Amino acid sequence: MNPQGENALDVCVLGRIGYDLYAVERNRPLAEVEHFSRHLGGSSANIAVGLARLGLRVGMISCLGKDALADYLLGFLRKEGVDIQFVRMVEGYNTSLCLTEVSPPDRFPQVFYRHQAADTRVEVAPAERAYIQQARMFVTNGTSLSASPAREATLDTLKTARQARLRTIFDVDYRASSWSSPEEAGRAARGALPCVDVVVGNEDELFVLTGERDPKDQVRVVLAAGVTLLVRKLGAKGVEAHTRDQFFSALPYPSQVVSTIGAGDAFAAGFLYALNRELVLAECLRYGNASAAIVVSRVSCADAMPYREELEEFLRATAERTSQ
Repeated sequence: MNPQGENALDVCVLGRIGYDLYAVERNRPLAEVEHFSRHLGGSSANIAVGLARLGLRVGMISCLGKDALADYLLGFLRKEGVDIQFVRMVEGYNTSLCLTEVSPPDRFPQVFYRHQAADTRVEVAPAERAYIQQARMFVTNGTSLSASPAREATLDTLKTARQARLRTIFDVDYRASSWSSPEEAGRAARGALPCVDVVVGNEDELFVLTGERDPKDQVRVVLAAGVTLLVRKLGAKGVEAHTRDQFFSALPYPSQVVSTIGAGDAFAAGFLYALNRELVLAECLRYGNASAAIVVSRVSCADAMPYREELEEFLRATAERTSQ
């Protein structure tokens, strides 16, 4: 693992930062909603905030449009302690926007606006490569492979991280609006796997990645590509972790669902926090599930992420209840 200096990062995250609008009026179709609340979004940014709230030193590499939305997003990340020195502003491209209906327990349709998305303009230079090499863990996602030059930058940074002996994490993060077809997304994602240690995805995303529906075949294809750990998110059925010689599973924690948007990002933050601490895989799954259970009880993604004390208390309280 990469040696740590006094100012080194725990985690470097490359990926999208978005501007999210959530319906204030619940249980109304999105077309009828009149009021929205604003939040920071984007899978990568959500994970970065989640990790920072859990006490890790986190930095982001991304691009935002040179627009008024970016001011809010940069301020939010800065306030959360995420280092943004390599979040660049680009002219002529747009900060991603997403509108979300809130109709619990199971209706949360979204509309994405990603035409000329600024996060597709990420490029890496020696300064970014040196920045990545400071970290212990590097996290990126499939959406970052959807267009050039971000596609080449993502592959470049994965190679840089691998050469520096960082633990590399790939969140499949399939968004149909960013691709011409699932097959194109799968091909691009498979090209990244030789430099990836950990893959995280739900059942549909792993179908896009592997072309296989059978769970055993999904596991086989991913691990055969050189990945050491596959995390399969199964929604209400829980989550699985697969290595070449180990298998773990965990059921989700009960929670009053307000919004499921952000649950996957919350799981990733909790799981990766525990993985960074070198906890056993069963504990990593517990941390991920606990973080997700907290976030689904709230509206929004980054704003809903738990702090370390809150997550630890949730786990303690849950353990006490189950032992009685």
